[in-house]
Amino acid sequence: MEYRIVPISSEHDNDICYIIKNVGVEFGAVGEGFGPSDDEVLEMSKFYNPAFKSKYLILLLNGRVVGGCGLAPFNGSDTVCELRKLFLLPEARGRGFGKTIAQKVLKNAVNFGYTQCYLDTLSSMKSAIHLYEELGFSHLSKPFDGTVHNGCDVWMMKDL
Repeated sequence: MEYRIVPISSEHDNDICYIIKNVGVEFGAVGEGFGPSDDEVLEMSKFYNPAFKSKYLILLLNGRVVGGCGLAPFNGSDTVCELRKLFLLPEARGRGFGKTIAQKVLKNAVNFGYTQCYLDTLSSMKSAIHLYEELGFSHLSKPFDGTVHNGCDVWMMKDL
């Protein structure tokens, strides 16, 4: 088994769109207020660019896209970023790939000059929440003002 983590490019857009939307359905993240419904999901490579202090990484397993994870400024902030769209196909889960790709994304956050990282998720995504806790994220009692994912019921923050 060979895996690689690479920055997203347009050749990955259709595969990661499929993954985000289908994993979203699996966990009930469907419709307005959930990440899989964001317009960017259709062309992720256009929305994540280091020039915008954002980055999305793709996980390839034996040359096939099996997941991804990204970060972007939270509502245009220079100091707070958001960990975004960490979605993995079932065959990539439980093998440490989520932690590996999230750690790489968080290193980029530090390099971009962010001091905090926010995320929102669903309480049904138990393994993701456990991963975020392992990565040092703390639970918040309510979402950050301005969050667009009002369907989420778990909010977390990490100092970088």
